[in-house]
Amino acid sequence: MDPLRIAIAGLGTVGAATVRLLHDNAALIQARCGRRLDIVAVSARDPRKDRGVDLSGIAWFEDAAAMAAAPDIDVVVELIGGSAGTAREVCQTALAHGRHVVTANKALLAHHGTELVRLAEQRGLTIGFEAAVAGGIPVIKGLREGLAGNRIAEVHGILNGTCNYILSEMRQTGRSFADVLADAQRLGYAEADPGFDIDGIDAAHKLAILTSVAFGVAIDFESVHVEGIRHISADDIKYAGGLKYRIKLMGIARRGEDGVEQRVHPCMIPEGASMAAVEGVFNAVVAQGDFVDKVAMIGRGAGAGPTASAVSADLVDIARNRQTPAFTVTADRLTQSAPVPIERRFGAYYLRLMVDDRVGVLRGIAGALADAGVSIATFFQDHRAPGEPVPVVMTTHETFEAAMLRGLDAIRSQDFVHDHCMIRIEQF
Repeated sequence: MDPLRIAIAGLGTVGAATVRLLHDNAALIQARCGRRLDIVAVSARDPRKDRGVDLSGIAWFEDAAAMAAAPDIDVVVELIGGSAGTAREVCQTALAHGRHVVTANKALLAHHGTELVRLAEQRGLTIGFEAAVAGGIPVIKGLREGLAGNRIAEVHGILNGTCNYILSEMRQTGRSFADVLADAQRLGYAEADPGFDIDGIDAAHKLAILTSVAFGVAIDFESVHVEGIRHISADDIKYAGGLKYRIKLMGIARRGEDGVEQRVHPCMIPEGASMAAVEGVFNAVVAQGDFVDKVAMIGRGAGAGPTASAVSADLVDIARNRQTPAFTVTADRLTQSAPVPIERRFGAYYLRLMVDDRVGVLRGIAGALADAGVSIATFFQDHRAPGEPVPVVMTTHETFEAAMLRGLDAIRSQDFVHDHCMIRIEQF
């Protein structure tokens, strides 16, 4: 069988690792799929940069879109990144010229995935994106193929290694968010501009993709409720531990009779839950099916090696001529599901308030929550130096988020409140 001819757009850490993997494991991969996988073209900004891989004999293109249109290429691997611009042009050009596409670009898929998949299917082509969600964990294949016989009711997980590292380090060391973030940047776990990670956007991109694959619905990134971890303090981590919880940034998608809820936000999880034990830069995804019950997948969610591993899995499928609908069903069968707003969430809550230490404060807090229909489950007040705001910490019984927000709005309007933090409690 003729070799599969591959062009790689983007030679950053993942691109270079993909070149290295396809070279080092060439014989193994050929034995598994019955043909060679040959890199015939690459594109990146600086042809003089040493990337630690041998690129001799490989055609070099300064223009990635031009490479995607070049003859004698079977598949284009897009590793440029970004939700539009060059990355989108490369994928559109490749599909228009009859090339399969493999991408690690979760932002592109979250915003334009349905469009690109429809274009691929119209031309009988594959668009593979195992590397776009949870790095080296084969979660897309697990949902799409391994659980194909199940009706999936829920997918949830830790989808961003940067946030998980920060929250894990804060818990283990007692250091502040800002201090641990600076450390994560120094170690390369966080970007110089970490906003996409710590504000929850990266996890939301991944959740939107998982939702589509799990439920067979069109990607609806705009309906994902997104909160990050900037507001989580060392005190919140400490108080969570005292209450026998751990704080994790979670992505949660659930399908019910009223539609699909998609949300990314910090959660307090019982210490004994399996998700609470996932630490550092690791990711984890749990899917719940009607016949299989719960399936958990844990592994490295980012990094050059794990991501290259996921890219290679898609390339092997293409080399084997194995085609599976990208989102479990073909694009024309994706349904439009009604989004369930966050205000309809029903569950318990953690609330920390920084308040003046004076008469009437506790009565004002309790009264505001009671008027909103929120019942307090646990309550304590920590100590501070005289004259400083004091932390008041509580958890609530289960209630609708709309009621919790009404109570919180009433509390924040009081002149004795200086700061607050609300975290949803999830019993995974």
